[in-house]
Amino acid sequence: MIGQSLFYKPNRMTSMKALQGKNLTLRAMEPGDIDTMYEWENNPDTWKYSNTVSPFSRFHLEQYVINSHCDIYTDKQLRLMITDQEKNTVGCVDLFEFDPKNRRAGVGILIAREFRKKGYASETLDIVIHYAKIILNLKQLYCNISENNKVSINLFKKKGFVKTGTKSNWRLIGHEWESEHFFQLIFES
Repeated sequence: MIGQSLFYKPNRMTSMKALQGKNLTLRAMEPGDIDTMYEWENNPDTWKYSNTVSPFSRFHLEQYVINSHCDIYTDKQLRLMITDQEKNTVGCVDLFEFDPKNRRAGVGILIAREFRKKGYASETLDIVIHYAKIILNLKQLYCNISENNKVSINLFKKKGFVKTGTKSNWRLIGHEWESEHFFQLIFES
């Protein structure tokens, strides 16, 4: 990447190899994913992590999949579906608020309940970190994690993310206020 423009756009083959791990592959969304996404996006248990307060319509999700260019430079975000070796869709990962000028993006991971505690979030994060650093040439990734989400906090810390701030009483969950931590992974140049 040395000597290349900050706006380097990798070719599709290079990107695909970078999106494969030992047990998982990250792939573009397909129309066949709409029902799965509909189930995940409309699960109130996950709303507290995504700041969602109302359900998504199937039509809205269809339009999202159809209109997504799966090009982070165009959409400023990228949702990838996580599949295991048996081609089961085990979750999804989002790169959001992509800022090529300042070379950063946010990251969020959802692993479906039945596939948790198998190391999939960890491997997904390894793949995303490699992709962000090597293919997208980013300087940093960041995430926002609820103070009560100890599993995610431990995962991101294990991968080198550092807590650099706290937004106190940031979200109202039921009748309780939760703070949210801001984590960054800054890549060495």
